[in-house]
Amino acid sequence: MNLSGKQGFLIAVLAGLSLLSTYTVNQAEQVILTQFGSPVRTPVTSPGLHFKLPFIQQVNRFDKRYLAWDGPMVEMSTKDKTYVQVHTFARWRIAEPLSYYLRLRDERSAQSRLEDILGGETRTAIARHELIEVVRTDKDRKPRQDESLNTPSTGAGALGVLRPIHLGRGVIEKDVFDAAAPKLAEFGIELLDVRFKRINYNQQVLERIYQRMISERLQIAQRFRSEGEGEAARISGNKERDINEIRSTAYKQVQEIQGEADAKATEIYAKAYAQTPDAAGFYKFMKSMETYRKVIDGDTTMVLSTNSELYGLLKRTGR
Repeated sequence: MNLSGKQGFLIAVLAGLSLLSTYTVNQAEQVILTQFGSPVRTPVTSPGLHFKLPFIQQVNRFDKRYLAWDGPMVEMSTKDKTYVQVHTFARWRIAEPLSYYLRLRDERSAQSRLEDILGGETRTAIARHELIEVVRTDKDRKPRQDESLNTPSTGAGALGVLRPIHLGRGVIEKDVFDAAAPKLAEFGIELLDVRFKRINYNQQVLERIYQRMISERLQIAQRFRSEGEGEAARISGNKERDINEIRSTAYKQVQEIQGEADAKATEIYAKAYAQTPDAAGFYKFMKSMETYRKVIDGDTTMVLSTNSELYGLLKRTGR
């Protein structure tokens, strides 16, 4: 091998050693150097170019950003023996890389440990409180009530009133955080936040809830029907009363008008037929004819005496 070849080989070896002796750390990483599986330095958290022993020391990289834990939907019981399905999520970060590496090694183990600790603390917290405490967010928040659920007798019936709470979901989530954070700190994990993502009834409880909702709505519908029937009866009664009042008023007016007309007619008749004896006789004759016309028709059979006025009238007419 000539001199130039030896120089090229030496340069290549030096370049390879330099590559194996350096490593870079970016803004989102933190590194622990290990030698034969044991940490040899404090964690490297500053970004940039760093050095290590080639072949002997290994670079173990860990995320420095906020990480997510999204737990599975787990069924558990509340204090009032209601089975619910709770979906919990959390945010965390690697605060102590050395403890994290010694206890967990990788993120998969960390996720498993988070599920064990946070899942257990969630079960404990849910079991200590009633369902309404878990569902409602804040004890100071006034819930919106359905005015249609109010009863007509009291104006604020039991169907429309929600029971007051003493803690609320926010306090329960904080209890889970306070209980789990010290346990996770032993593994180098800083717990940032814990929330209940979703809370739902299981299938058996859902059926009972739906039946109760249907029953309550049927009660409301029946109440509306009863109120409607009562209002209809009231309107019908007022209508009949008004009709009877109108009829009685009209009948009274008719009788008054008819009485005034009869009095006026009688007065006219009296003035017309009371002036002379012949006029009085003519009036008597006309009234008798009107009476006979009303009581005698073509099928009437009459038996008259010879001294009756009608007989004399008919005899004079025939003659």
